[in-house]
Amino acid sequence: MPDMETIVSLAKRRGFIFPGSEIYGGLGGFWDYGPLGVELKNNIKAAWWKAVVQERDDVVGVDAAILMNPAVWQSSGHADSFVESLVDCLSCKRRFRADTLAPGQTTCPECGGELTAPRWFNTMFKTFVGPVEDDAIHTWLRPETAQGIFVNFQNVQTTMRKKLPFGIAQIGKAFRNEIVTGNFIFRDREFEQMEVEYFVKPGTDEEWYHRWIEDRWNWWLGLGLRPENLRIRPHEKEELAHYASACVDIEYRFPEPLGWAELEGIANRQDYDLAHHSVGSSKDLSYFDEETKEHFTPYVIEPSGGVDRAALVFLLDAYHEEQVRGEKRVVLRLHKDLAPIKVAVLPLLRNRPEVVAVARQIAARLKPHMNALYDDTASIGRLYRRQDEIGTLYCVTVDVQSLDDQQVTIRDRDTMEQIRVPIAEVVDVLRAKVTVGNQGIGDQEIRTQQSPDSLIP
Repeated sequence: MPDMETIVSLAKRRGFIFPGSEIYGGLGGFWDYGPLGVELKNNIKAAWWKAVVQERDDVVGVDAAILMNPAVWQSSGHADSFVESLVDCLSCKRRFRADTLAPGQTTCPECGGELTAPRWFNTMFKTFVGPVEDDAIHTWLRPETAQGIFVNFQNVQTTMRKKLPFGIAQIGKAFRNEIVTGNFIFRDREFEQMEVEYFVKPGTDEEWYHRWIEDRWNWWLGLGLRPENLRIRPHEKEELAHYASACVDIEYRFPEPLGWAELEGIANRQDYDLAHHSVGSSKDLSYFDEETKEHFTPYVIEPSGGVDRAALVFLLDAYHEEQVRGEKRVVLRLHKDLAPIKVAVLPLLRNRPEVVAVARQIAARLKPHMNALYDDTASIGRLYRRQDEIGTLYCVTVDVQSLDDQQVTIRDRDTMEQIRVPIAEVVDVLRAKVTVGNQGIGDQEIRTQQSPDSLIP
């Protein structure tokens, strides 16, 4: 596995991720996604949405506002409990979360200097709604997307005529004023979440909790993550959130010194959220079961992961280095659904207008069907290496012979095998190859789905 510095360098050099506000020195915990990074993020979100919404009959989606009535955060407990303890080193000026230090530690773990007394602060970003700050309502940028789902439970259930069990999914930005950021995009102050709140009848929550663990585990494997880099870690009783009766983290083995860390959490939130919002809003958010003729507050199972952390994991897991004819080849073996560019069309001779014209025509024909690009900015060897390094699935090469036999060469990213295909068939051939499940040279192994139950200690 590459170290984090290697991925940071690749991400910047190839246009995946840039430091936010870089020309002004940046701003800690904020990142900008470049042309390839935004494609990768969009593909991750599309794959998640397809799996948890489009392919299911029991989940629908919402897109709730980032700013909400401040009473929402009072009822949810965030206004009072979303706090962390901070200490500073008087010598090296490093800042630490107090809960990450050893019990009773009074000196800086970095330099041995004196630490300040702990200070508590709310990690939500405060802002104001209204033209004049003195008269405005103060609220917060949401620290999670879940509450936008809970306050819309009744709206969604009524308008979509949903019966339990059913879920509501959302992808959206969240903001946390983290004391310490770092490890590239692992922990940010602005990030994007993918969450489902799945509402169930009390008493069935344990069954659905384990079903969602299995579904989410297999989703990560299905997108090509290596099983040896994944594990499931149940939360100890003392680390459970105040609203949860059970929680597991699907963890990924990041490069040292980070090591095993959370990729996605699946929690049983019980009825905490709907019950508290019922009280805070004075609105009845219970559910009426027409079969049993009873009212009750649903329990909630919550799978929650981050888009940014997922992007980092897919880059890390896909990165490979190998020797090809005595030279190092770097290749991102991204899953077909995630690769930012599916096909690159390359003219072998960029100084031959007729070759260039054919290559551009092929690229134009491919674009309505997949993300394809045309590139003639280097020699063919360097173009291949560039496309390998950004994870492009296939390269189409147009040469002088193409003008005579009306055929082009298709090169596979993973195997580097090449086949000759008639120009008239290029679109159909490549459409078949970029669709998961269709066979062809270099098709990636489809991970065998498995139950994660044996992995839970």
